[in-house]
Amino acid sequence: MRMSVVNAIEGKDSREALEAIAITAAVPEERLTHVVAGMYRLLKEALRIPMSSLKQEVFKEDLRELRIPEEFITDFSSLVFGSRRTTLEAVATQQGPQLPFVQDLRWRVDVAISTSSLARALQPSILMQMKLSDGNSHRFEVSVSKFQELRYNVALILKEMNDLEKRSILKIQD
Repeated sequence: MRMSVVNAIEGKDSREALEAIAITAAVPEERLTHVVAGMYRLLKEALRIPMSSLKQEVFKEDLRELRIPEEFITDFSSLVFGSRRTTLEAVATQQGPQLPFVQDLRWRVDVAISTSSLARALQPSILMQMKLSDGNSHRFEVSVSKFQELRYNVALILKEMNDLEKRSILKIQD
């Protein structure tokens, strides 16, 4: 199973190997796909962390906290800290589609003084213009209540990300 995940990271076709594992394994196929996807993600994230920041013993202890079986911990550790790391690292950073990201965001508060609708008159709204890295530009208008909802949800996500960063799983150690 480990080699199938490594082949997937290297960009090779590993469907046949995974089908063979699914046939011989006593685990339902859906659960097996979750395990393989988890292994894939774990290795990709570990390969993103610079070798100087990731300590082998800390990495192994983090895997034990995740209740990963000991034979997988040995395999993961040999991949992340072994001789194939540079090859896997190079392929892992080059792969995958890249989504455009927000390059510039401009906003302003607008109050309509005169409109055909009395409900909209003197109601503030936020006008936003977003420029993406692929060159596309989007303009949209957001009501104050929707903006507050967006602001709250972003703050909640940032708090959850901060809470996750406090956990020691794959944390960058200096």
